[in-house]
Amino acid sequence: MTLPLKLFQNQCEGSIIQYWFYKEQSGERTSASAKRCCKAARPSPWRPASILDDWVDRPIRPISLRQLFFFGRTLTEERLISSANYVRSELPTRLAHRLRDMQKLPYVVVTNPHLSTVYELYYKAFETLRRVPLIKTVEENDEYCKAISGTLKEHLAVIPNLVIGVLECQDLVQPHIMEDFINTMLRARISRRVIAEQHLALTETFDSPWHFPEKKSESEFVGEVLLRCNARDIVKQSGELAQQLSRKATNSDSAIPEIKISGHLEATFPYIQSHLEYIVGELLRNSILAVMEKNHGTCSKPPPIEVLICEAPQHVVIRISDQGGGIPRDIVPYLWSFNKGPKNAARLRNLEKVPAMAATVDELQTSSARQGASSNHALPEKRRDSSLSSLSSRPPNLRLGMGLPMSRVYAEYWAGSLQLHSLEGYGVDVFLQISKLGNQNEQINTRASIDAV
Repeated sequence: MTLPLKLFQNQCEGSIIQYWFYKEQSGERTSASAKRCCKAARPSPWRPASILDDWVDRPIRPISLRQLFFFGRTLTEERLISSANYVRSELPTRLAHRLRDMQKLPYVVVTNPHLSTVYELYYKAFETLRRVPLIKTVEENDEYCKAISGTLKEHLAVIPNLVIGVLECQDLVQPHIMEDFINTMLRARISRRVIAEQHLALTETFDSPWHFPEKKSESEFVGEVLLRCNARDIVKQSGELAQQLSRKATNSDSAIPEIKISGHLEATFPYIQSHLEYIVGELLRNSILAVMEKNHGTCSKPPPIEVLICEAPQHVVIRISDQGGGIPRDIVPYLWSFNKGPKNAARLRNLEKVPAMAATVDELQTSSARQGASSNHALPEKRRDSSLSSLSSRPPNLRLGMGLPMSRVYAEYWAGSLQLHSLEGYGVDVFLQISKLGNQNEQINTRASIDAV
């Protein structure tokens, strides 16, 4: 006699072997794609739902860049402890909301080996971080920072696993449901890393020998926030890296297009440097590859990629224009999708290579490339381990099909936008709009404003 499905799942949540045994005994038929999706998944221990319910009921409290840098500009012990307890409350709350999102998916989807890996990482982090007691001393904060650092390192492979899992399960759920799911998961992931890495950076500053409490910091950085992020410097450095990667792949200088920057070259704004480097780097990489492919086999010098920076009172716009032939009409509907498109098989093969890539942006940027920036506008050296590193520094021919949608997630996170206009047969114009004042709350998901009430 077999158990009812609901009772069976409550008692044996995540157990693939027992789940399929139930399906066989009950005579239910399962699709081949569902079986492939669950084939390699690992059993998960049963967990009480009431604990997660308590945390899901708590609201998420969004923050802005301005709050981040004003709070940390004059860093005292009291402020550091306050930051620690904000993070201590927010991280498990935000993890709980995303765990609940995963639990709402069909059971057969969550048991996909890649999504199961993400779920296990999230639940482990939730269980660890929710048990941290109120932080009252600097010493307790130091211990808490060790726990945060360990969690961040464990989660470096989340993005590839998440995207692979969504691609493998695309036949099991309606496309728009999976699209909303992965967009929400990625935005929320960015939000957790922002507040965690910001607190780690503030703690590092507080513990440094040159820090003096009560004195306003004169550093370019407040935690992870670069106070005067210069658009030209980011474009120049990201362009040099993209050109270097392309040069390394082709062993040729003649085929690499020049990058010309014009407009308001002194425009600055508060931003998280690694976010902007990723967005601009992906856009320039796309333009360089398109121009190189269009001019392959010709002797003429490739046309330059033109970058125009426009500064307005409340925002900065970066336009990147190329003459790479534009985007084929049949590809345009899938530009912003993580799980739809004609080349998903190739995307899966390439994505599986990403977690194993050891290269980082630091290793690939030669000293000459770093020295190429103007002495008056050299970017500060401040980098941490990042899941963006292996994505940004991958070889040009390793195409993942997620650069544009990922870039838009990062752009919209700080209330910006990313738009693309393609002139088929000629080229592409991309418009990246950035909030100049840093006073917009993080856009965690479509319910951010509701959750914040």
